[in-house]
Amino acid sequence: VQLQAFGGGLVEAGGSLRLSCAASGRTSSVYATAWFRQAPGKEREFVAVLTWSGDSTFIADSVKGRFTISRDNAKNTVYLQMNSLNPEDTAVYYCAARTVRRVVVTIPDAYDYWGQGTQVTVSS
Repeated sequence: VQLQAFGGGLVEAGGSLRLSCAASGRTSSVYATAWFRQAPGKEREFVAVLTWSGDSTFIADSVKGRFTISRDNAKNTVYLQMNSLNPEDTAVYYCAARTVRRVVVTIPDAYDYWGQGTQVTVSS
């Protein structure tokens, strides 16, 4: 499975961005796709996850109410809609996929495939 993340950029505080994660290859094996982010000097942080079978979602408390995750089946693409952005959201955003159900879904080690990352910068 190959993942390509795009859609990042520079936005003012309070603005919105939509990130896309396009999957290719053996997409039939994907169980769930997630978004993580990593700010300079910090560990990679879970943001949101969506399962492909039942569209079950889980959003991190730090972004709940501002970010939503969704999927376009026809395009094998998962989106992260980010609203009310603030400077603390500045990070490189990565999409990740896993092929099995796991108990813990908020750690990077739970995921088998990773995209290249897309930079999101929020100015104050």
